[in-house]
Amino acid sequence: MKIVKTIFFVLFALMFINAGLDKFLHYMPMPEMTPETKPVFEAFGTLSWLIPLTGLIELLAGILILFPKTRALGAIMILPVMIGILCHNATFMPSGLLLAGALFLVNLWIIGDNWKKYQAMVS
Repeated sequence: MKIVKTIFFVLFALMFINAGLDKFLHYMPMPEMTPETKPVFEAFGTLSWLIPLTGLIELLAGILILFPKTRALGAIMILPVMIGILCHNATFMPSGLLLAGALFLVNLWIIGDNWKKYQAMVS
């Protein structure tokens, strides 16, 4: 079971490292924008700091999740981004909801697996 968990956590981390790097290097093709998503992305474009900040968080959190010692910090860092991804997919791209939901569950799994590390913050 430990090897399966490690594989899931490493794949999760690599997906976010890739997503974060893409926000800086732009090597993945952008999906075609629908009339509903075009104003959203135009609004993101007016906030010139938003996409680089999201990319930085994805990159740092992904790197932290790779290592068991820092995995708990990485999982909490990526949680707000993950919630945003879920909300975006639920609103604008329901076809991506299955993948987003699976990633969200892996994020919750990492948080649950490290729950003892968070207890000092919530007690």
